[in-house]
Amino acid sequence: MVLKTIRSATDKWTQKDGEYAYVFEPYDGDEVVALDCEMTDLDPQKAELVSIGAVKIKGTQVLTSQKLDIKLQKPDSLTGESIKIHRIRGVDLRGGEILADALQQLLEFVGNRPIMGYYISYDIAVLNRFIRPRFGFSLPNKTIELSNCYLDKVKRANPELQPDLHFEKIAEKLDVPMVGQRHTALGDAITTALMYVRLLNDDVPT
Repeated sequence: MVLKTIRSATDKWTQKDGEYAYVFEPYDGDEVVALDCEMTDLDPQKAELVSIGAVKIKGTQVLTSQKLDIKLQKPDSLTGESIKIHRIRGVDLRGGEILADALQQLLEFVGNRPIMGYYISYDIAVLNRFIRPRFGFSLPNKTIELSNCYLDKVKRANPELQPDLHFEKIAEKLDVPMVGQRHTALGDAITTALMYVRLLNDDVPT
């Protein structure tokens, strides 16, 4: 945590006159970006990006008109095993964005807003592996972990309960429908956003 803080401060200094200086400014608005990425591997040190999905949340409203839905060019590590999970084949990625352009779109879409997601630290770790070499910094944005938000609210209502933190089970408990096919970046981002808003608005059933 200390190293991360030092690195972020160093990044802010080196970027202070750069194109992305605004990313390091404190955010004082009421928007959050729900983010999901589909990868080729569960190891964040090996995974390559297949698709990126994001949607903005303003207050307690999911702004589905303000979304990001990017498929990337086929990575070399796309295999049958990863296709079984996200069901994105090489042929589906024809005409996809080059990685540098996709990352630039993501930075401009997110800005300095907080980033929320399900096991978001994994997505951020993979993104930073590609963002830092190209842009000279890692994402400094505050992150919000959906499963922690859900766990905290359940524990406040019933401290003895050990809730199931699987994505589908949280959605089921919160009565939130899956948007599109599971393991599509935009569909999971919107579903995650709906769950987050439900947690903000209502009590959690236990």
